[in-house]
Amino acid sequence: MKKIIYTEKAPAPIGPYSQAVLAGNMLYTSGQIALNPETMELVLGSIESETKQVMENLKAVLEAAGMTFENVIKTSIFLIDMEDFAKVNNVYGSYFNETTAPARETIEVAGLPKDVNIEISMIAMR
Repeated sequence: MKKIIYTEKAPAPIGPYSQAVLAGNMLYTSGQIALNPETMELVLGSIESETKQVMENLKAVLEAAGMTFENVIKTSIFLIDMEDFAKVNNVYGSYFNETTAPARETIEVAGLPKDVNIEISMIAMR
């Protein structure tokens, strides 16, 4: 049985998808971009501020499911420019304990929704 996870502390879906789906003890988040959930405006000042907003959005979705970043077992990071990897990694890494960090993939892509520079999705487990 699946349960739809929704919180007003993360951007509302802008299409036919959910912020996350809980299936048994597994949580699958949709990709998050740097939308401020209060204004639905993009946070694009720098790759660091964009990444921080994405991670804060994901944190809110995890919390709505009763989880934290410690529950995350896999992340997927999509970047427009792999040259931003070190800066993204620095912000991303501040949300995880290095000894228990999840598996991860980082992929350079040709384009992302709303012309953002980064999108991240996660899989977490209770």
